[in-house]
Amino acid sequence: MHYLSKIALNPRRRAAVSLLSSPHRLHAAILAGLAVQPVTERVLWRLESNTAHRSDVLVLTESRPSWAHLVDDAGWPGADGGEPLIADYTPLLERIARGREFGFRLTANPVQSVPRPTRPSEQQAARLKEGADNGSRARGFRVAHRTVAQQLDWLLKRSERHGFTIPDATATPPGPGLHTPGAEELELTAGPAVAVVSRDLLRFTKRKDGPRVTLSTATFEGRLRVTDPDALRSALLGGIGPAKGYGQGLLTLAPLRTAEQAGRG
Repeated sequence: MHYLSKIALNPRRRAAVSLLSSPHRLHAAILAGLAVQPVTERVLWRLESNTAHRSDVLVLTESRPSWAHLVDDAGWPGADGGEPLIADYTPLLERIARGREFGFRLTANPVQSVPRPTRPSEQQAARLKEGADNGSRARGFRVAHRTVAQQLDWLLKRSERHGFTIPDATATPPGPGLHTPGAEELELTAGPAVAVVSRDLLRFTKRKDGPRVTLSTATFEGRLRVTDPDALRSALLGGIGPAKGYGQGLLTLAPLRTAEQAGRG
């Protein structure tokens, strides 16, 4: 069984500030919510900073967690809206069927593997020097995709292996009297129904005197169509891309709103 949790953090509390400034510390605090230690199960999480006054953490676990320590130290203990939400993930997994469409959200670390980075980081430079000193060939280096176009291409190229495709977006037709030649073809040229809605560059250290870790992240939102239910379930439970311990790779789905629902606002 799997559980999806949502924990509200209060960015005005000192403990929350410490956690929100370091994916390494936040990951450790999340693992502390599981009773079986050391943790061997796959844990995925994502930070959602909605406003300057509230940040939500989504966490997917295999066992039922307890988030009392996070609420007491960094949340709103006893307040309305401060209680964590923990939901059984099974109903969602059972609704996945070939051809069905969902809205989705994914924060990931889009990277590519290269034989040698053009501007190596401190850690990469050390690896290159070590390889040169012992005469061995260094394995590939992960280099971040930095542009929106590269990040979108990274996701589109991986969608099939993870059991889904991203259909074309539907363009809004022109209003009465605004029709132009070729307007009926807008729907064919609207492009994939996905956008990069936010990007970030995370910099932190695992320990006080350790090297700095840098992650380039992108948050994708859009619509997907299921092509392989088993592969999509694996992607939901196992994540997409690297740096999962640092809050990357959690794919979440939501029912699509119908045109009638959208019209009602």
